[in-house]
Amino acid sequence: MTADQTTERRADSAADEQTEPSDCTISEFDDGLIDLLAWILDTETRARIYVYLREHPHSTSEEVATGTGLYPSTVREALAELTEDETVERRKRKSSGAGNNPYEYTAIAPSDLVKGVSEQVQEQLNAVFNLDRHLGTDGSDETEPVTITVREE
Repeated sequence: MTADQTTERRADSAADEQTEPSDCTISEFDDGLIDLLAWILDTETRARIYVYLREHPHSTSEEVATGTGLYPSTVREALAELTEDETVERRKRKSSGAGNNPYEYTAIAPSDLVKGVSEQVQEQLNAVFNLDRHLGTDGSDETEPVTITVREE
């Protein structure tokens, strides 16, 4: 092996080492984001659908199933739940041809999702803070000690 070939292999090896950690970091970020969204949205399936719809708004349930690799029946059920929870908006797709127009779905903005979650967390924290009052073991009049404010910048 010549000196040039050795140098080239070392450069290739160094390049591989540099790309692997960043790929790993991206994957860990994606997994971490999905885990966080799964906590917020109750399931990983719903989280994956939410992310897909943020990337591909106005998608049909068939398109979501294809894009996420989830079973169509699972996607339809999750979309119905997400629509009921007002995390996803649904409307009929407009088409010029005859036939049945499918529904298309769009996920709400992440800031709106966070606002809804922060309200739920605030209520739960206030219930804990006011536990003694609810049990009758505390005479204080304090009612809502926790306030969570979400601002979009």
